[in-house]
Amino acid sequence: MKVKDFVAGVLTGVAAGLVVNQAIGKMNPNTPAEHVLNAVKESFKKEGPIDGSWIVMKPEPFTNNVLSMEVYRGGITRIRNGELEQFEFAANSQTGTVVELIQK
Repeated sequence: MKVKDFVAGVLTGVAAGLVVNQAIGKMNPNTPAEHVLNAVKESFKKEGPIDGSWIVMKPEPFTNNVLSMEVYRGGITRIRNGELEQFEFAANSQTGTVVELIQK
């Protein structure tokens, strides 16, 4: 096998991998749920430490009279002034923007 043929094969494989990766990215426009949860946690950490967090990995439909979108549902738990605080949130699955925050 000639080095030129080997290099051509490797470059063809890399190019095909890039095309497939871009196609998969276009098929699933959602932000990964872990990234959304990490962003929400970072926002809460600005006010103090958090004790726990969770997120549902599969987006679900959300409507609020005006907007309809797919959202991730999640929650944050923290202790503030000696009392337990619990929050549930809904975040747009494409942008990660929190569209609903409810203190329980």
